[in-house]
Amino acid sequence: MNTAIVNASEYRDLPLAMLTESTTNPRRTFEDDALKELAESIRIQGVLSPLLVRPLTEQGFEIVFGARRYRAARMAEVATIPVRIKHLTDAEALEAQLVENLQRRDVHPLEEAQGFRALLNLEEPKYSIEQLAAKTGKSPVYVATRLKLTELTQNVVDAFYRDEIGVGHALLLAKLQPAQQEQALAACFKEDWSAGGRKAKRILLPVRSLHFWIETNILLILKLAPFDKRDAQLVPAAGSCLDCPKRTGHNKLLFLDMGKQDACTDPTCYQGKVDAHVAKSLAAKPELVQISTAYGQQKEGSATLPRNKYVEVRPDKPTSKEEATRPEFKTCTYTTEAIVSEGIDKGEIRKVCTEPTCPVHHPKARSQKVADDPKAKAQEERQRREVAIANTTGIRTLAAIAEAVPVRLMKRDLLFVAERLASLLDENRLSIVARRYGIKKAKHTDSLGKLFAAYLRRAEESVLGSILVETTILNMSTRHNPAQVLHEAATVYKVDTNAIALKVKQEFAAKEKAKKAAQPAAKVAKKAA
Repeated sequence: MNTAIVNASEYRDLPLAMLTESTTNPRRTFEDDALKELAESIRIQGVLSPLLVRPLTEQGFEIVFGARRYRAARMAEVATIPVRIKHLTDAEALEAQLVENLQRRDVHPLEEAQGFRALLNLEEPKYSIEQLAAKTGKSPVYVATRLKLTELTQNVVDAFYRDEIGVGHALLLAKLQPAQQEQALAACFKEDWSAGGRKAKRILLPVRSLHFWIETNILLILKLAPFDKRDAQLVPAAGSCLDCPKRTGHNKLLFLDMGKQDACTDPTCYQGKVDAHVAKSLAAKPELVQISTAYGQQKEGSATLPRNKYVEVRPDKPTSKEEATRPEFKTCTYTTEAIVSEGIDKGEIRKVCTEPTCPVHHPKARSQKVADDPKAKAQEERQRREVAIANTTGIRTLAAIAEAVPVRLMKRDLLFVAERLASLLDENRLSIVARRYGIKKAKHTDSLGKLFAAYLRRAEESVLGSILVETTILNMSTRHNPAQVLHEAATVYKVDTNAIALKVKQEFAAKEKAKKAAQPAAKVAKKAA
């Protein structure tokens, strides 16, 4: 047979023995059943669409695209197959393979991602993400996120190929560091034991659930970091945050769905820098007092002062004459600098008074009632706000723990235990759980206990399992230190209480800022009226 190519591109029928599959073809998976169906069709009608091939030797050709038709033709045992022969460079062949596969619905996203990566890795010609997007008819965001799929850990890749997770889950996981990918993969599922048996059924949670888990447990807002983001020597191995590809602001194409806030996606690196910052600050100023913003008891012999051993002096200026008279806006002879070495806002420098006999920050009890004393009322309002933040953090932590609870008992058993634990709760604690599940009194005469019992009888096993753990924690908190009980539960279910507390504090700060911004507008409107 004469194999000389007269034109730059021509059509022929070639023996299957003269063809070899391309090693750069993005397609890696071929379904057996689909191949058998195609082979049967080829036996009856032949190959209707020619394969694109390029000459390698005088008697050999490489399949640029059409490997599936080639495999089906071999199964059908046909002698020849129609091809289109064209001279292509390696780069042109890769580009043709990628464009062809993008038009196929059955190509796995990972194979598509590997095709993008192969083109991007070429020495000549050099492609950019924008050029790849233009050539393939996709957006730069699409190309950037698909490229990230090539950085998935093996466990995630295996789960993706087995269709245990969807493409939305995989795209979110790919944006995380390897260690966080493993944690987040586990957060994609919930165990269901309701069917009985020795093995639980894994239920895939929606993508929005994974997104919430990442925002709560992984992302850390960089503008709130206590250390210098430009300091490349704080942790030399990590370098400067400004040049770090792991922050969301470094690649806005990739992290478009993560919000406008510039955040760190590597909690381990972030925490390492916070620890290094604290150590560096203490080395430079040994006289700094160490304080804790966490709840619960300190370890014996710890140099860190717990919350009840100091009073923080607020850095902001008072906004009224009344505020100016409050102790937290005043300094005293005992005022000194301190660094938060444990808890929320670790690494921040603050001013505190640690002297229990200080007449400014520990004044004697006033004889006048709080209701008639504006200063005392303001102080009480501040304390209420702190309690509200602590309570909201506790409730969020409780909810996060409940989400991590697997279902292990039969519904009958879960209902039996849940009803009796709920009956032990007082009205306030029962209302905490009830609000979580949208249970409210319609009338003053309604009994919250009866409404909650009725809800339990209708609830599914997975919900009952969560309620079981929540009510257990609330019951334990009546007999022991509530913060310690919650901390122990959070440890068991791997819930990051610091991340939740930080988010709650940010939300309260945002509400307070919005409230203050609305006050001048209200005054102007009142004056105009």
